[in-house]
Amino acid sequence: MKNYVLFFIVFVIGWLDPAGTVYAQHASGKIPADAAAKVDALFSGIDKERDPGAAVLVVRNQQVLLKRCYGLANVEHRVPVTPSTVFDIASLSKQFAGMAIAMLEEEGKLSLQDEVQKYIPEFPDFGKPVTIGHLVHHTAGLRDWPATLALAGWRMDDVISLEQILNMAFHQQDLNFEPGAEYSYSNTGYNLLAEIVQRVSGDSFREWTDKHIFKPLGMNNSHFQDNHSEVVPHKAYGYSRAGRGVYQAIPNGLTALGSSSLFTSIDDLAKWVINFETHRVGGKAVWDRMLQRGKLNNGKRISYAYGLVVGTHRGLRTVNHSGGWAGFNTFLLHYPEQNFSVVVLKNHNWGDVSKVAHDIAGIYLEEEMKPERPSADAEEAADPEEVTVPEKLLASYAGTYRLGPAWYITVDREGSRLTSQATGESAVPMVPLSDSSFRVPAYNASISFIRDPGGQVTGFRYRGMTCPRVERVTLPEGSSLNEFTGVFKSGELGTEYQLVLEDGELKAKHPRHGSIQLIPAWKDEFRGSAWFMHTIEFSRDANGQINGFSVSQTRSRKQRFIRQGGLK
Repeated sequence: MKNYVLFFIVFVIGWLDPAGTVYAQHASGKIPADAAAKVDALFSGIDKERDPGAAVLVVRNQQVLLKRCYGLANVEHRVPVTPSTVFDIASLSKQFAGMAIAMLEEEGKLSLQDEVQKYIPEFPDFGKPVTIGHLVHHTAGLRDWPATLALAGWRMDDVISLEQILNMAFHQQDLNFEPGAEYSYSNTGYNLLAEIVQRVSGDSFREWTDKHIFKPLGMNNSHFQDNHSEVVPHKAYGYSRAGRGVYQAIPNGLTALGSSSLFTSIDDLAKWVINFETHRVGGKAVWDRMLQRGKLNNGKRISYAYGLVVGTHRGLRTVNHSGGWAGFNTFLLHYPEQNFSVVVLKNHNWGDVSKVAHDIAGIYLEEEMKPERPSADAEEAADPEEVTVPEKLLASYAGTYRLGPAWYITVDREGSRLTSQATGESAVPMVPLSDSSFRVPAYNASISFIRDPGGQVTGFRYRGMTCPRVERVTLPEGSSLNEFTGVFKSGELGTEYQLVLEDGELKAKHPRHGSIQLIPAWKDEFRGSAWFMHTIEFSRDANGQINGFSVSQTRSRKQRFIRQGGLK
């Protein structure tokens, strides 16, 4: 009788796979018999004895369908990844800050329309209001701290604290753009949200999230890291790959509360994604609020909500977010209408974790998804209809076109063909699709030329951008680069660079970063060989003398440096 009862319990609750994962068919509908094996195949390249690893979670209808662990949490000591291994989940942290704001908003303790200065008087006055809503939806125009602090002299393996990030934000002198005009992902905004939670509640951000999120959900191995020296039980370490089977440990001294620095496990994250359905913490009103997408000044809706990205995948609504820092590579994917979630946590920084998560979802939801469709570009590439374009027409397209700062494409005619050459790249062929449109296979995209009413070619359209035609100008080289040398200082960042000419090359020297080559791109525009110096634009005074430069990176624009000690 006891054996019969035990069999009945196992049959009703589910059954165990060799790794101890409970499947709950009664609660979740049909599960593909080979689902676990297919998931394992996605991670077959991980050697469990020597490689950094991954943890995978699949949940449906509040039941855990799969927990799988691969490889090592600590390569040095050969410690395997387990469901209780604690990962730094990087930017997946933002949804917890989003929930904190949504909960306080629901309680009437703050509003998205509130200006940041209401809670943080030290925050700069930019002449136009920056609101909590702008921070939540990444539309404030704040410089993103990784590139900005790097430009100021920080290395990404330094200790980087919330206080240092806030100090950077408090000294920002201008915005990337008018608040609400654009969407531009900014970790800095979410660090300010953490500070607002602290000032509104009187608790530290770690204390508030422990009290109001983690403990109520039983997420007992989760916390926001506010002390980089803290000993964390079961912690995974992040790695980069230096060669096949050779790894390097990546230091992690970050305490960027709100944007990052949440340490948790798939055991705990199972409770978190189940809360998406039960609303045990926050209630349904808070969850509905968390899915409210931002809106730009022009009325356009963006996909970003409260630390979550709202979208679709093969015909199904999705909510997701990715994360990456110090070797950790993470992704959370939720299908609200299917009550289905996938979480993938890696402690190594290679591979497309988003694709893996979507592939896992496809294994379980294949019958509910629409067939995969190739992109328009892929269809075009697969069967291009090449046409013959008269050489005179081809010659009219030859010229240089500006895509952005220090980013140009030069189109040349070679007989009956056109080639395009982007700044810093080799020339590649263009395939005619019509008299005015050409496919560039190397870019997996097309270029469509534009003419004015008089028939002159004035530019082209490329990936949604309108790129104007510009005059061909000889790039500065050799001794002509000497006018760009000197000492340049940023008062905002409290740092300076010495620009020198070495062996005919312009170099920017910094005490912490060493020598960074500045590569001529166009007139007074240069490309930097360091990621945080993507483009450099020099400025001139009324007499045409160089008096400064600005540095831009995608999320941190126009950081101004002034030439010191007079002009040459």
